[in-house]
Amino acid sequence: MRIAMISEHANPLAVLGEVDAGGQNLHVAELSAALVDLGHEVTVYTRRDARDLPESVRAPQGYRVVHVPAGPAEHVPKDELLPYMAEFTRFVDREWRQSPPDVVHSHFWMSGLVAVVAGGNQQIPVVHTYHALGTVKRRHQGLADTSPPGRIRTERMIGRNAAQIVATCTDEVRELGRMGVPATRTTVVPCGVDCEHFTPDGPAEPAGPRHRVVSVGRLVPRKGFADLVAALPEVPDTELVLVGGPESDRLAAHPEAVRLRQLAARLGVANRVRLLGQVPRDRMPAVLRSADAVACVPWYEPFGIVPLEAMACGVPVVASAVGGLIDTVVDGVTGVHVPPRSPGELATALRTLLADPVRCSLLGAAGRERAESRYPWRQVALATARAYEQCRAVAEPGPLAAAGSM
Repeated sequence: MRIAMISEHANPLAVLGEVDAGGQNLHVAELSAALVDLGHEVTVYTRRDARDLPESVRAPQGYRVVHVPAGPAEHVPKDELLPYMAEFTRFVDREWRQSPPDVVHSHFWMSGLVAVVAGGNQQIPVVHTYHALGTVKRRHQGLADTSPPGRIRTERMIGRNAAQIVATCTDEVRELGRMGVPATRTTVVPCGVDCEHFTPDGPAEPAGPRHRVVSVGRLVPRKGFADLVAALPEVPDTELVLVGGPESDRLAAHPEAVRLRQLAARLGVANRVRLLGQVPRDRMPAVLRSADAVACVPWYEPFGIVPLEAMACGVPVVASAVGGLIDTVVDGVTGVHVPPRSPGELATALRTLLADPVRCSLLGAAGRERAESRYPWRQVALATARAYEQCRAVAEPGPLAAAGSM
């Protein structure tokens, strides 16, 4: 099968941890690689955001990446990319007229807009993964939400026109239902984890005598790092290691890093909070293995790959009971659920867990078993390919209600 992936802001070759580079980049990269391993031909279309990028490049894993000229060849925040999607659409429309793919899989709402217009023009079935929903973002961020005004309306349009919606968790299916996207055209396929790279066996980063809690993610408020710092005064003899953001030599100028350090100083725990900045992918298993527990406590989370990586390393997870984390982390079996934005309850959960090393070991072992049995990328790719085949066989794109707006 010839598969076109559209990931307008999330280049699968990008370095993770920087602004707008996170789980979606990894998802597209790993899914594309696994589909190639299954014998499919995959081309990923992403916006050219640097002048020195080639027009196209073959990734070591075998998929091709096309850097689409749409807007300036420089970083633009993803919430400011909508004006360039018409140019992006014209580019892929020209490419597909010459060599149409069998199916288009779009990632994130602006990619979905491109896909249903260009794919609809040529009757190419479109599969869409939202990765995040505007309704959820607005609910949690309120006035801080920087999404363009038409995002939610466009997401509803994509739900009507895509042949198939691939949701990453059951909570997303319910949210889509409230938006008017029927469950009959939605299938749940989770993100995956590389269980050969993330394993319980192998070197661990050096750790001191204290308990260690590790948290990984982009340095943005919604990831809940401040809640972890706020919980730390009630979790004695424990250090908090935060991973993400720019490289360590640039952390001093990062606004969120400054805010977290100021909070730690104000609470008297500055000597127990470490910000590592960006950590190379090959070093991440060792960082996770060094933890007594991995904390993933975002305000909301469409899926969350870090808990899977921690589980694959045999480390128990303390997770917010939100979004995809409800599916992946089984409360009391592979980790512990806590309410989001609740430092007091987070402190209680961490303190109780860290005081019981036997329980930590049991939760970690169960997490490894769950990661191996349910979340290898090959299984994710097989399920995704089945969704492609189903939509090719039975689904027709709906009327392109928004085509005139491009």
